[in-house]
Amino acid sequence: MKTKFLPLAAAILLHAHTALAHFGAIIPSTEVVDSHGPRRLSLVFQFFHPFEQKWMDLEGVERAGYVVRGEDHSLKGRLMPATSHGHKTWKATVEVTRPGDYLFYMVPKPYWEPSERIYIQHVTKTVVNAYGLEEGWDRPLGLPAEIVPTVRPYGLWTGNLFCGQILVRGKPAANTAVEVEYLNENGIEPPADPFMTQVLLSDEEGRFCYAMPRSGWWGFAALIDEEDAMKRDGKKVGLELGAVIWVRTRGMK
Repeated sequence: MKTKFLPLAAAILLHAHTALAHFGAIIPSTEVVDSHGPRRLSLVFQFFHPFEQKWMDLEGVERAGYVVRGEDHSLKGRLMPATSHGHKTWKATVEVTRPGDYLFYMVPKPYWEPSERIYIQHVTKTVVNAYGLEEGWDRPLGLPAEIVPTVRPYGLWTGNLFCGQILVRGKPAANTAVEVEYLNENGIEPPADPFMTQVLLSDEEGRFCYAMPRSGWWGFAALIDEEDAMKRDGKKVGLELGAVIWVRTRGMK
């Protein structure tokens, strides 16, 4: 994805990769908590192909929590095992008592993908606003890889532009592929495989933008290939390090 012209074999492999895009996800019960709704937030942590609605097992989580007004709260000991479509997921509940932006994050255990012979680790974020205090959504969390929004990641109408900057170990990731998928809970049938996963490249400062054409949850996964970063059966193998963020759009009625 870092060059415009690819050999045929590489193009075929790239097509196979994007058609089976993996996404880590943190999906909360709402992206905005206000005085008219419940104060308890339910969250599902999962690993899947969102457009195809095909789940995979999320075997374990190395770190999970949320940051609000500069304070980091761990959820690692509060995650409860769950299942979705017959596959392992995790869930948690959080009492939302303080105004501000709640930046939820997850660093999963690396997943071995036998078809690609690499490990996949998608570091995932989702932002929830509480009680109107818009503070913190644009701050990096210091994760191994993350997307820092440059557009407020909530209060989004369908058709709005979402923009972000990709950071890998704190540094901008230039010319990095970003896969975009819709959480297809509506049974949308794509006319061809490329319509399932949108693909774009970040600029020299790691920035990108995408306009979301339908209401619902959208996942953005910036993918960084690190060769020989892991070991399996005594041999060095690659790691697909993903920086993932989820945002929700709503239709204007």
